[in-house]
Amino acid sequence: MMNRCLASAILLGSAALAALADEPVRFIQVIEDESAARLQTAVTRYEKDGTTVDLIGAIHIADKAYFEELNERFKGYDALLFEMVGGERLGRGAAAEDAVQAPDEDPPAAAGIQQIYSMMSRFLNLSGQTESIDYTAKNFVHADLTHVEFTRLQEERGETLLGFATEASAAGEADDLQPDPAKIMRAVLAGQTNALKLELIHTLGRGGDRLGALEGENVIITDRNQRCMEVLDRELGKGWKTLGIFYGAGHLADFDKRLLERGFARRDQTWLTAWDVPKPRPAAEPEPEATADEKAAA
Repeated sequence: MMNRCLASAILLGSAALAALADEPVRFIQVIEDESAARLQTAVTRYEKDGTTVDLIGAIHIADKAYFEELNERFKGYDALLFEMVGGERLGRGAAAEDAVQAPDEDPPAAAGIQQIYSMMSRFLNLSGQTESIDYTAKNFVHADLTHVEFTRLQEERGETLLGFATEASAAGEADDLQPDPAKIMRAVLAGQTNALKLELIHTLGRGGDRLGALEGENVIITDRNQRCMEVLDRELGKGWKTLGIFYGAGHLADFDKRLLERGFARRDQTWLTAWDVPKPRPAAEPEPEATADEKAAA
């Protein structure tokens, strides 16, 4: 349970899609072969009346190259809407237009999650999203709740971050590919980062499906996504034609539904590799011992 909760916390960040307008689509996946396993997030494009909106899945800790590629992609958008509770002072976000004031410090729960991300990124030799993405870019637009709003809505709904993570973990109880606690412990004690990644990668790859399958309204997904769509409407009203929504992969199934309901159509999907984890080489089989006749002949 602890491993699945941790994976859920990590989570709480071109193939044509012809004829898939009404079909479910994935936004995070794991592909693997004999040499490596790769955790990938999608960039999914939607179009309506000449305007495009890209859903860009986020993994909060990933390879440095993943974040570097995202930073380059982000330069091509008129407006890049980003998630970050309390991030309204960044980009050209809501604070500039709505005079929203953020508290001086993160609430304890949010600070705790950031500590988990920092700890995991160091141990796994990965980079953190908040340190690697250039949130000062001129086209970045804050599209999330303030800390004050987030805390108030959670109190109104009787919701907590721990409770939400536990519910998301329970949704994955029937998964076939769950981390092996013994292998995780051995990898941690031995400092084998790739072995630990290989145990976690499939749980993370299914995390978006589990979050998207949770029933009912909640602050983590529903309320934050609603705020993002309000910001999207505002930015579309400015005449922008190329927009991106950069949110955790677990949010994207709900965004997909909202965009389709607004008349957007899926156009294409590109996959970016967030984790590229090499597998250990199989041990070489020992040479068979020579028979007595072979030894005599030698």
